[in-house]
Amino acid sequence: MSKSVLTVLLLACSARVFAQGGRAGNQEAIKAMEGISLKDYAPESSLIVPEHHPAKAKYPAIDVHAHVYATTPQEVAEWVRTMDETGVQTTVVLSGATGAQFDHLVDLYLKPYPGRFILYCGLDTKDIKAPDYPQRAVAELERCYRKGARGVGEMSEKGSGYARGGPVPRAERLHPDDPRLAPFWQKCAELKIPVNIHMADHPSAWKPADNHQERSPRFQQYNQYGKDVPSYEEVLAMRDRLLDSQPKTVFIACHFSNQGNDMATLSKVLDKFPNLYVDLSARDYEIGREPRTAAKFLERYQDRVMFGTDQGREKTVYQAWWRLLETPDEYIPGPNWWRLYGLELPDQVLAKIYRDNAKRLLNWTPVTP
Repeated sequence: MSKSVLTVLLLACSARVFAQGGRAGNQEAIKAMEGISLKDYAPESSLIVPEHHPAKAKYPAIDVHAHVYATTPQEVAEWVRTMDETGVQTTVVLSGATGAQFDHLVDLYLKPYPGRFILYCGLDTKDIKAPDYPQRAVAELERCYRKGARGVGEMSEKGSGYARGGPVPRAERLHPDDPRLAPFWQKCAELKIPVNIHMADHPSAWKPADNHQERSPRFQQYNQYGKDVPSYEEVLAMRDRLLDSQPKTVFIACHFSNQGNDMATLSKVLDKFPNLYVDLSARDYEIGREPRTAAKFLERYQDRVMFGTDQGREKTVYQAWWRLLETPDEYIPGPNWWRLYGLELPDQVLAKIYRDNAKRLLNWTPVTP
């Protein structure tokens, strides 16, 4: 055997041994990671990039999408302190409440802190089959307005309708485009109060919770797949019929009307219905992974988008939004498993989204307790 052939054979054997050892090592690592539950997977990034962490909003902000996160005077006071520390001027509390429950919230929020909170009421859905239901719903709206309500919502429609109290057959559900609600929407226009509508949900909610599911496990509480509800497209069609039938009523569709994944289509909807506005609440994970598309959309519709959170009252919630909207930061941790990218919006756009649109659209008529 020649020296050259022997050398080749030795090199081949060495390569084979090395490859086998490499495969053994890789298999151990693979097995180790395969034992990690998806819900526990939280990779630490090695990426080193500039970071900015604004403590306060660049302009005093009006959060148009919050809920009853504080239930005691002490908790409300803590919330106001957090608002002061983060630059939130006013918070809109979408209570969805009527009757004595709404009256209690007036005492809890509006009386101690005039100007810091705006309170929305809900829709009375008791005995919706009765002939006098439309009149009763309007009467309760007017009563809540006199008590201090300056908006209605959050009116959530994911296909099950507005009436609560257990499953309702499809034919008996009270949807937003139901003729029985026409007087209610017309009264909102008369009182000059906006309506916050939650139409459908993120489109992934109509997909199976399998290995192709887009949102992480904790979001599957909103999954509609297999439920007795209309399709995602059918629910959005209800929205369009509502907007078309009530052109004088201002509707604010929260979460980009659940079309933040398809801003080209959402643009067509906004162009078609001038009485529709959107808030960006709880869709940071949407706009943050399409920063160029989202920035162009927000600049084009800077007069139609409003700032909102819908994520609690912790200081970190607000500051995460300032970082996303104001800075050029890259690879920002988000609420889902994908990372976000800062939009670095122009000052004019920020000012309108943070406060100016809310100042123009919301009913600021002083409340007389």
